[in-house]
Amino acid sequence: MIILVPWFVKLITFGFARAITFYPFVFLTQANDRSNTRLMNHERIHLRQQLELFIIPFYLLYFGEYLTRRLQGKNHREAYRAISFEREAYDQEVQLDYLANRPIFAFRKYLL
Repeated sequence: MIILVPWFVKLITFGFARAITFYPFVFLTQANDRSNTRLMNHERIHLRQQLELFIIPFYLLYFGEYLTRRLQGKNHREAYRAISFEREAYDQEVQLDYLANRPIFAFRKYLL
């Protein structure tokens, strides 16, 4: 389910992101992003990741990876882009048929 709530996305991401996914919702800052196939595919990849990890473990791993990268001295953007879930989503967001053929736990190949 796609929900337009700009203030919520900005609050959660400190103004960093245009969209955020909390299964089963995709929250957007801009209404026209509903038709942004690249962004929506990116968020659908996150929905799949969250489902296969039963949601809460996804967030624990996500924030654990982020915190680890920050402790390694990376800035916010570098730490965010180094998260395996983000690496997979960014790498595959232009492949609109990716989810149809994606192996389970595909994010593992993006672990550093």
